[in-house]
Amino acid sequence: MSSQTAAQVAGDVTTAPKPGGRGTAPGKIGLFTGKEYLESLNDGREVWIHGHRVRDVPNHPAFRNSARMIARLYDSLHDPKKADLLTIPIDNGSGMHTHRFFQAARSFEEQVAARDAIFEWARMTYGWMGRSPDYKGAWFGVLGIDKTIYHDFQANADRWYNFVRERVPYFSHAIIHPPVDRHLPNEQIDVFVRVEKETDSGIVVSGAKVVATGAPITQYIYVGFNGIVVHKEKRFSPIFIVSSSAPGLKMICRGSYEFNANLVNRPFDSPLSGRFDENDAILVFDKVFVPWEDVLMYGVENSNRLVSQPGLDRRSLMHGCARLAVKLEFFCGLLIKAVEITGTKDFRGIQAAIGEAIALRHTMRSLSDAMVHTGESWCDHYVMPNYEACLAYRNLYADAYSRIRNLIHKMVAAGLIYLPSGVADFEQPELRPYLDKYVRGSNGIDAIDRVKLLKLLWDAIGSEFASRHELYEINYAGSYEQGQLDAYKYAVGTGLMEQLKATVDQCMSDYDQYGWTAPDLVNPNDVNIFAQKS
Repeated sequence: MSSQTAAQVAGDVTTAPKPGGRGTAPGKIGLFTGKEYLESLNDGREVWIHGHRVRDVPNHPAFRNSARMIARLYDSLHDPKKADLLTIPIDNGSGMHTHRFFQAARSFEEQVAARDAIFEWARMTYGWMGRSPDYKGAWFGVLGIDKTIYHDFQANADRWYNFVRERVPYFSHAIIHPPVDRHLPNEQIDVFVRVEKETDSGIVVSGAKVVATGAPITQYIYVGFNGIVVHKEKRFSPIFIVSSSAPGLKMICRGSYEFNANLVNRPFDSPLSGRFDENDAILVFDKVFVPWEDVLMYGVENSNRLVSQPGLDRRSLMHGCARLAVKLEFFCGLLIKAVEITGTKDFRGIQAAIGEAIALRHTMRSLSDAMVHTGESWCDHYVMPNYEACLAYRNLYADAYSRIRNLIHKMVAAGLIYLPSGVADFEQPELRPYLDKYVRGSNGIDAIDRVKLLKLLWDAIGSEFASRHELYEINYAGSYEQGQLDAYKYAVGTGLMEQLKATVDQCMSDYDQYGWTAPDLVNPNDVNIFAQKS
């Protein structure tokens, strides 16, 4: 089985038309349906988990429900009720439609509409799938539009831009080097992805990347860098796309929260981890062949030019902020319902905590609005999100997430522990009367409803799944310190630093050691007791 290129896949889908979908044009298959997406996962990919190679990814208990939640997203693209909210005509004359975030915005109105499409998909997963298919729209939705960037690789960028708009495939991305041998010079480290051989038809790469979130249930993987290329040698610099089924590509997964939920719990007990587990994988490239048409950039200077485009980072942060706003809304709803059930909703401290949680939601929502409504012009009449709002989000989101989780721990307290082991306990006749009496909630809430809500809340903030999510959110945009440094560098580069200092200088210019220097201010010599003595 050979690695599929965009051109090959696009060729495959120009055969018989499929009925129904908003993305469909005569003679072409447009946007994936949920069924097509699930079927695409059985392509021979090499996925390893718990010591076994997975032969049927969409039906394996470690991945099946998470994959089906993604399938729901694809099916929504074909829902006539959501068509205008989620899709936009492709501007290449194909007569097809695409997800709004997969096409570069030419106006603030289009940018707002793209953000609202992100909101809609995020609500379908309650914000719990951070690397849903639209996340890669942050990068692929502007691929190739800056014609000064790509040079010899412009045709590749244009081809992939058209392909991803027509199909909206599910991408993972792998941009982090394994944290191995950091004491050695970069060029001596033997774990980095590197080109072993160049041929007339492509490159052969080996090495590893981490952490590829969602990779086992994606269709393609973008391989690049987090920041600029840190090497001097060209062989370490390729940025490319590879099929998830490429020969030689191995995915070694972390433990599956979905699988663990299936082993000991029912959906009642693990309603989040049982269906929203974007399994993170170590990607190993063992002499993987990448056709030239799937190489987006090659060469240290070239690759640095690509990853330094201002729109890429901003759009990623725009997506992250919108999704997090939805996730915080979900947390707020959980907290409100939890204190109603535990009978503390009228306490002053509880109401203050709810108010703080809602304010954190407001903060993310307002930053998202600022990003899209007050964006900035980009190349060739395109627009991109407002960078100051992006920087504010990047410096606030981690603390906001940890804070709201901490508030729930404090406000719900032992209510999170005061629970039976699982729903099966309610099915035991000798236990049911006791549970109905002693585990019921306040305000007329019966035991089943109380436990159902608090099991959901525990899965959100107390389970292993929840701990992974806090780690994920804290490190969502890379190094926390780097986000602070980016805000510093922006202030220096734009002159904001000098402007801030100038404000202070202006204030101090109104006085000196002898008194006010501003002509409209009156010195206190006539009333100051020390001045009178002198």
